[in-house]
Amino acid sequence: MKAVLCKEFGPPESLVVEDIASPEPGPGEVVLEVHAAAVNFPDVLIIQNKYQFKPPLPFAPGGEVAGVVSKLGDGVKNLKIGDRVIGSCGHGGYVEEIALHEGACIPVPDEMDLETASALVLTYGTSHYGLKDRAQLKAGETLLVMGAAGGVGLAAVELGKAMGARVIAAASTQDKLDVCVAHGADETILYPSGKLDRDQQKAFSEEIKAKSGGQGADVIYDPVGDAYAEPALRAINWEGRYLVIGFAAGDIPAIPLNLALLKSCQIVGVFWGAFTAREPKANQANLQELMDMYKAGTIRPHISDKFPLEQAADALNKMANREVKGKVILTTGRSEG
Repeated sequence: MKAVLCKEFGPPESLVVEDIASPEPGPGEVVLEVHAAAVNFPDVLIIQNKYQFKPPLPFAPGGEVAGVVSKLGDGVKNLKIGDRVIGSCGHGGYVEEIALHEGACIPVPDEMDLETASALVLTYGTSHYGLKDRAQLKAGETLLVMGAAGGVGLAAVELGKAMGARVIAAASTQDKLDVCVAHGADETILYPSGKLDRDQQKAFSEEIKAKSGGQGADVIYDPVGDAYAEPALRAINWEGRYLVIGFAAGDIPAIPLNLALLKSCQIVGVFWGAFTAREPKANQANLQELMDMYKAGTIRPHISDKFPLEQAADALNKMANREVKGKVILTTGRSEG
């Protein structure tokens, strides 16, 4: 089978595509014929040895796939050959076949195709956990989503609307904001790409306040970090909740903690991966809510680009350059029909 491998840490161009042996399932495992693998920002980091989880070399990047069960290991109870599933793997997903424990596999509803399925769990799982469990977002509150056209950002826009919030989407280009409006954003903020200088930071903060009726945002969803974080926090409402999702803009910001004191607000970390391991039952309940939302038409993953497996480097560069709207996926050429 074909696999995209990281044999040495480096940029996407350092990845290689090779033929390796097909996997065999161990006890409790199944083998999936992969139809599609999502490309996520952690994939960009993990191949450069910049992610919190560091797999031993060589490895395939890719944390989520969708495919069809082709083999069963001893003791598998809940899946059968031919089942369509989403597989959560952390890494190892840029392959044509993968062995996973059955507990890491989620059945795909009949209403959902496998390409869409590959783009659902990580981004919507993160945003749902952040907004529901960490921020406890309430209907009628104002939600600011930064990096709103990216994978987790666009999921947060849709989920915020589904939860009854008024959603302000912030992004760096007008075409990105247009996608956010199409997915439910009530207001938009166009901020400059790259590092913000002091005047740009002040303008960003003032626009957040203006778009939120002068009070500031009740919940701020921030996967961007860097120089965008502090001005956003300065525009938070009294007793607001600031969700720390990631640092796609580069640097981890140093926040003056007096800002939290002045607004009596909370700075809240969102580590969905650890949540899934520590609270599997709660995570399963959240995933079922997401599947129900999809079947009801409330959420719709936006796939802006598809690349064949062999062009994984191109897909990762698009992600690294912040050119993605919604999700990018890799396909293996398998057909559901």
